[in-house]
Amino acid sequence: MTVLTLLKRREGMSKADFIAYYESRHRLIGEKVLSGWATRYVRKHLHPLDGVDMPHDFDVVLEIDFPDQATCDACFAAMADPATMAEIVEDEERLFDRARMRTYRVEERASSLDMPR
Repeated sequence: MTVLTLLKRREGMSKADFIAYYESRHRLIGEKVLSGWATRYVRKHLHPLDGVDMPHDFDVVLEIDFPDQATCDACFAAMADPATMAEIVEDEERLFDRARMRTYRVEERASSLDMPR
């Protein structure tokens, strides 16, 4: 079971500073709150192929895998603890445009790699 979140850096923060802060600080909060629940926690930082950042673009795709829906639900319930949520939100406000955060449950469909050319 995969949860995917699209995240945009806060206004005025450079992409380099965003990545550095996420990977050195915010990632550690994620590891702490997801430990024992999630089986994978991956941040995919996006870099436009044409090199042009647009205001509507997201900066990172967050993927979190859980063994099943029940474990995912239990993790999110645990994260709703007021002290835990306060820590998460306080740090998110340093990093993200929280109004732009979008989270999805992923239903994956794969094509065969032996596709004709």
